[in-house]
Amino acid sequence: MSALQLNRVPRQDSRSAIQRRHEMPFGPQVRDDGVNFRLWAPKLDRVDLKVVDGDRTLPMHAASDGWYEVTTSEVAPGSRYCFVLPDGLEVPDPASRHQPGDVKGPSQLIDPAGYLWFDADWRGRPWEELVIYELHVGTFTSEGTFLGVIEKLEHLCDLGVTAIELMPVADFPGAWNWGYDGALLFAPDSSYGHPDDLKALVDAAHQHGIAVILDVVYNHFGPEGNYLSAYAPLFTERHHTPWGAAVNYDDAGSEVVRSLVVENALYWLREYNVDGLRLDAVLRSSMTARGTSSRRLQRLAMTQPAIVTCT
Repeated sequence: MSALQLNRVPRQDSRSAIQRRHEMPFGPQVRDDGVNFRLWAPKLDRVDLKVVDGDRTLPMHAASDGWYEVTTSEVAPGSRYCFVLPDGLEVPDPASRHQPGDVKGPSQLIDPAGYLWFDADWRGRPWEELVIYELHVGTFTSEGTFLGVIEKLEHLCDLGVTAIELMPVADFPGAWNWGYDGALLFAPDSSYGHPDDLKALVDAAHQHGIAVILDVVYNHFGPEGNYLSAYAPLFTERHHTPWGAAVNYDDAGSEVVRSLVVENALYWLREYNVDGLRLDAVLRSSMTARGTSSRRLQRLAMTQPAIVTCT
């Protein structure tokens, strides 16, 4: 059974269902007058939007500070799209919510309001109650999917588990990966299922009394499928990490890069209702330069109460 089917099953009174959406300056926004697409590409003097379904290409309008945008009514949830750079290179949306064709394929438009949540009464669990079970979605069950994990929630409860920590799920190249080579931070990897499947997992975990912590990686991007540096200052030579040039948290253009990461963290906390985040290898990245990590984590804590752990 898919998450879409699960979402249509009257598990509870539909009047108790709620919707969740994180409004942010990145990614497409579904509005009354159409869908607004935005891309931060300060290195370029032109960007086009390609609607793959229908093979239409629309010029994007240059806004301030390196942003390009366009609003169109020619797309709907489920439509596939990509951005076309001046040299003809077609790239996915860096804030794509779904990549059904992997990291190099077109992005798919997702309307977050399309999923109905039934965990409105969930208030989390105190830190001292957490018995955390770390799991890799791809290897935890024979299915290797988000929905497969749901089938094991009763088993985890019987073990005494009160929280699951999902190893990174951000879209990575191919079907098998530990998750630390994520290229598109906002898209749960399609080999694990549809975004609604991950929401169904969080929803079901909460209904079993289990908190959900998500492992996130902000110290580097995977070497394949990340095109952001082709049109924006994603990296800096001011710092070096075991993975090469550091993510640009404190050089020219870093304000938008920092905002991308902060919005991603808030996105998982608000749109997916996860209970906390584990930030991977923060001390081995430029996030700690000039107190950048401390300031951003303080903002997260003030904006969205959650568990935030750094290693």
